[in-house]
Amino acid sequence: MIIVKLVGGAKKSFLRETLQIDKSDISIQELLKLLLELKPINSPKMDVENILIAVNGIDSSAMDGKSTMIRNNDLVSIIPVIHGGASKKFTFQISSKQIQVIEIKGQATIDVKFIDDLRKKYPKIQLQAISNSFIMNSYHLKKILSLSLESKKNNILLSNKLETDILMRFALTNQISDAIMTVGIKPKSNFILIAIGNKKFLDSLYADLSSISVNLFVKKNDLFLKKYFKITKKQLDVVHSKNPLEDILIEKAATLF
Repeated sequence: MIIVKLVGGAKKSFLRETLQIDKSDISIQELLKLLLELKPINSPKMDVENILIAVNGIDSSAMDGKSTMIRNNDLVSIIPVIHGGASKKFTFQISSKQIQVIEIKGQATIDVKFIDDLRKKYPKIQLQAISNSFIMNSYHLKKILSLSLESKKNNILLSNKLETDILMRFALTNQISDAIMTVGIKPKSNFILIAIGNKKFLDSLYADLSSISVNLFVKKNDLFLKKYFKITKKQLDVVHSKNPLEDILIEKAATLF
């Protein structure tokens, strides 16, 4: 038997929080096909291409993706990835962690000290800043954050801090100095501020920064990322998904040690 935990919008698709599937030794792809057959006819559609799937708390992208086999008594969590129009912030949960994301307009006066000052002002929030050139969209962002949070939960972070692990996974390097140089804040360049913490403090943080925030993920950076990380058309062609470039970046991030 397999237990399926439904999070967020996935609950609305099945009108419940958990499902018991009387099967085992099936792939995630087979499970998704079965779930679509079991979904009530009049309930909201579940977009199986834009979800995070974790098996026993481990993101499937860190295993064999949709080919990952699910065994008897496994717990499979399904978390929809939210897509929407232009927005200055969005909030979501991964593994019960409340996360807020804001894009900050680059200015000559904003540098690494800006983040250090925010950390002192909001000691109960975990903060990291990533150049907006290195985050494609909410799908890419959530998958990487899921990897970092699961690594922390399983005590296998790339460094001793979650914030640094996040930085390294977007940079696709296990060298902290390289990660800072690659995806850290650049003068006059926009960056994505990732904040993890209590909703009350996250709301206060956004109130402080809303005047210098801009719409998220407006920049088209797929060509830049393909060139920077030397991802070829041949590599993209063998990935059968709606998000081949994102999935390659996520897979590379998942295999860092």
